[in-house]
Amino acid sequence: MESWQDVNGEIVINLPEDFNIKSNLGYLARNKNECMFEVENEIITIVIVVGAIRTLVQIRVNEFNQMIVQFLNGSRPQNQLERAAVVLYIREWFDLDRDLTPFYEMASADPLLNGPVQEFYGLRVIGVPDLFEALCWGILGQQINLAFAYTLKRQFVEKFGESIEWNGKEFWIFPTFDQIAQLTPEDLADIKMTLKKSEYIIGVAKLMASGELTKEKLVRLDSHKEAEKSLVKIRGIGPWTANYVLMRCLRYISAYPIDDVGLHNAIKHLTGAAKKPAKEELINLSVRWENWQAYATFYLWRVLY
Repeated sequence: MESWQDVNGEIVINLPEDFNIKSNLGYLARNKNECMFEVENEIITIVIVVGAIRTLVQIRVNEFNQMIVQFLNGSRPQNQLERAAVVLYIREWFDLDRDLTPFYEMASADPLLNGPVQEFYGLRVIGVPDLFEALCWGILGQQINLAFAYTLKRQFVEKFGESIEWNGKEFWIFPTFDQIAQLTPEDLADIKMTLKKSEYIIGVAKLMASGELTKEKLVRLDSHKEAEKSLVKIRGIGPWTANYVLMRCLRYISAYPIDDVGLHNAIKHLTGAAKKPAKEELINLSVRWENWQAYATFYLWRVLY
């Protein structure tokens, strides 16, 4: 069966049997301050940007476990290659081309993962396909709680991004690195982030605008460790941010943000421990979850977030 078809102006994407839209919507709708898409009545409305393509879509899943993509506002790409690029974006966003059978086999036998996997079965590591957006989200989220990170992202996107209006609402497009590369930290002063974070984001934008940093270059590296080394050389990118980007943008399922507070809190909660896990315990867990550390982390995050 084809992975997708054009049917009456809509796109129909065939989903893996173990995909569960409710589990994925639960993650997407976890914070009301999200500004990059809207989830309402089990329908996602989002602007998808691929190269020069900007299309406003609504995404839902039908009773046959097929994803239906409806183009809004006259934004349906007329060229089939462009529609295929939109499908590829969605497949990457939901990690649809990954066989999760080995993960579920490992996790169902793992005392820590067994519960989360049963509760959130069908959840995918939902991605951030755009490298600049993923790096900005990682930097914005450093050393603050998730709710405040969402507030900062909204301020940043609504100040520097563009939007498409539909049905009385604005649907936002993340600012481009070319645009942010032209700014100074003073231009970001009314966004409530630290001066250092403003400098880091502008620095990343400049590296990307010059072509020195690209998603393609990182993907071509031999391993996730090589990609991590390349990322942590960048000012403002430490191991946590690098592994976050490796997980959510570059799709390395062995990426492991070992210093992540949310991961520590979830493990503490599930084990009933008095304190957060020690580094040695986290390393031992990584060995247990070999090649699936990113998925293990993502499912554990869902326990508390």
